[in-house]
Amino acid sequence: MNANFGVLSGAEPFSVEGGRIGILVSHGFTGTVQSMRPIGEAFAKEGFTVTVPRLKGHGTHHEEMEETTYHDWIASIEEAYSWLNERCDAIFMVGLSMGGTLALYMVQQHPEIRAISLINAAVEVPSMAAVHDMQDVRFLDAIGSDIKKAGITELAYEKTPVASVKQLLIFMDGVRKDLSHIRCPALIFVSLEDHVVPPHNSQLIYAGISSEEKRLIEMPDSYHVATLDNDQQRIIEETMAFFKKFE
Repeated sequence: MNANFGVLSGAEPFSVEGGRIGILVSHGFTGTVQSMRPIGEAFAKEGFTVTVPRLKGHGTHHEEMEETTYHDWIASIEEAYSWLNERCDAIFMVGLSMGGTLALYMVQQHPEIRAISLINAAVEVPSMAAVHDMQDVRFLDAIGSDIKKAGITELAYEKTPVASVKQLLIFMDGVRKDLSHIRCPALIFVSLEDHVVPPHNSQLIYAGISSEEKRLIEMPDSYHVATLDNDQQRIIEETMAFFKKFE
């Protein structure tokens, strides 16, 4: 691996120490902290302790991502969780796309997490299965910047490593099989038109988790990266209100 890949401007992780309630925020597959910064900053402004980690292999170069596994992505989130755990009495989690997959994984491992907010979370993407037959292809086209709002661009890789897609498929499969173990309150946002993660994922999650308190919110005016799209403020406000019920 080329050790000289620097972190892209805007992809840097950020953490803000506030009160005793912690919010862990995760970006998605091939994306960066940039897509989740508005949410993280909104929570920090409200006095929460917030951390938005950069997942390993992300926010640098697609060749570096190619060398990472889903275990590395989990490790990035676990490290951020530990940082919050040292400072907070209660922890909540927000995730976009694979960040939502990571949120589901984390509540499977840490049932003490108070509640989660998922934005176009992924547990199965049938179109990705074709990578299993790709032996001599290293990179696919980019999947970032699926945004309806004009003039907004997601900071994401211009290529998608085939090896990373294979890792994501393994990870999603494991999380999907254990959905019934999840009992924490869950807010599930779904874009009705999503060109990356099929919207049926959110219905699958809603039906599969065992949470008594769960809500599915449809977003007709945003595509996949809804955190940078027309529903950004709605996601922030609804998530804030939902989490405050469980402080």
